[in-house]
Amino acid sequence: MATLKNKTLFITGASRGIGLAIALRAARDGANVAIAAKTAEPHPKLPGTIYTAAEEIEAAGGKALPLVCDIRDEAQVDAAVSKTVGTFGGLDVCVNNASAISLTGIEQTEMKRFDLMHQVNARGTFMVSKYCVPHLARAENPHILMLSPPLDMKTKWFATHTAYSMAKFGMSMVVLGLAGELKTKGIAVNALWPRTTIATAAVQNLLGGDALTQASRKPDILGDAAHEILTRPAREFSGNFCIDDTLLHEAGERDFDKYRVDSSVDLQVDFFVPDDSEPPVSLERLQPN
Repeated sequence: MATLKNKTLFITGASRGIGLAIALRAARDGANVAIAAKTAEPHPKLPGTIYTAAEEIEAAGGKALPLVCDIRDEAQVDAAVSKTVGTFGGLDVCVNNASAISLTGIEQTEMKRFDLMHQVNARGTFMVSKYCVPHLARAENPHILMLSPPLDMKTKWFATHTAYSMAKFGMSMVVLGLAGELKTKGIAVNALWPRTTIATAAVQNLLGGDALTQASRKPDILGDAAHEILTRPAREFSGNFCIDDTLLHEAGERDFDKYRVDSSVDLQVDFFVPDDSEPPVSLERLQPN
């Protein structure tokens, strides 16, 4: 069975949500996880800090390194990656999960929000990858993974929130470019995206509250999907834009009900899922026995 035991992962935005789910799945294998995020003090609306995440990772069987890191700051990124390598002796995986979101039209988008999204999403992803590459090049099975969508360049994905879509697709363009550029180094670069909305603090607080949360899947599905990608041979699996349930179904998973928050409601399809991507299982509510 493929495992991340003793592998070292550098995960941005891993103090909560999807990043933490990926970290915990790796921790169950016995991986080392560097938690690179800004949240050192509890937030009134957002659960979790780098220190509570570290406790969960250790409890799950991994080794944790909590790092206060704003991925907009080059010196902090450089220092965080160096600290990770110095602590664990190398680096095997870089997961670019950190993201900023504002679903606003052009007139409602303040330029400071535009700048934030591009600095965190596109620029942050590029910069974190840049500082990880020299260390990944020395790893046995190196991977870079972006939590970003397939490059389905349709007007409908941009029309109501151009700034956010530009920033999010920017992450995917980094995937496209680096998969080609790093091929000779044997570093895999892939993207992972959820078919449905995921029950995170962003969904609860920014997008749809309780109703959308109930129509979502748990972050665990992305933890499992990321594990599937990160344990594959890097030289054989790169440049892919994966949808979580399709990837897991192809890998043999059949129980997708366990990922539902509430089986009595239909699942909500997420942004950016291409029209021609058919779900491997029904997204409709489950019928009672």
